[in-house]
This record gives sequence, C-alpha cells and structure tokens, in this order.
Amino acid sequence: MRYLHTMVRITDIDRSLDFYCNKLGLEEIRRHENDKGRYTLIFLAAPKDKSTSATARAPELELTYNWDPEVYSGGRNFGHLAYKVDNIYETCKRLMDAGVTINRPPRDGNMAFVKSPDNISIELLQEGEPLPIQEPWASMPNTGSW
Repeated sequence: MRYLHTMVRITDIDRSLDFYCNKLGLEEIRRHENDKGRYTLIFLAAPKDKSTSATARAPELELTYNWDPEVYSGGRNFGHLAYKVDNIYETCKRLMDAGVTINRPPRDGNMAFVKSPDNISIELLQEGEPLPIQEPWASMPNTGSW
C-alpha cells in the first residue's frame, strides 16, 4: 500500500492556486479537466516531495473544483494538512506579508496554523528541532479557529 494524495474541494481556482502555490510554496504537478463530470483536478506537491517518476510520485494535494457552484462547510471537520518548513518564523512572516492570517502563531518555535481560502486548516511544522522562542511570535495571540 502507498499513500497517494489528500483531496480538498475548492471554490475558486485562482484564489486557491494563489494561496497554495504563490503563498504556501507548493507546485502544480498536473491538471485534469473532465468535461463530462464537470470538474477540474489540480495536483500539487511540496518542492522537496516532487518526483518526475510516476511510480515514485510523492504524496500530493488534490484540489477539486466542481464547475457547478456548491457551498462547502465543515472545513475544520476535515482535520488539517501538515507541511514541514525550513524556518517556521520566516514562513509565517512571508505568509503574513502576503496577507495570510496566522491563526495559531509559532509561539513555541515549532508549530503554526493558517487557513486556505476555503477554510482548510494547514499546520506548519519546523523541520528538525524547534527554533528558539522569539518575538513577536511568543506573545502573539491566536486569531479565529484553527
């Protein structure tokens, strides 16, 4: 058995790709348009997870866009996606500078949470040992839910 991907439904392709690719740093691997089923599938991977071999394909995030509008709720019930990052503070600063709310700041130098445009919680974890605790993160309160 091999883990393949996690699927989340999205409501706006451009907003979602801006968040997941431009802000979070994932890369689009492939895309599938299904006219009969009226949906688009977009597969993303973290840069360190990418592989050119289909048999050794890394775990991916599948964004599913249904062409007929739907209202999705319960994003938090899904749980969350999790990614390791090289520097939790630099990643959170870059996301904040791009307009992303840090819902759970990395007060411990190890973990933070943000949300996608479709309210999917994303956990960011420091690669290796936690970084030394520092401001402004140490005293930054939570914002909303995560």
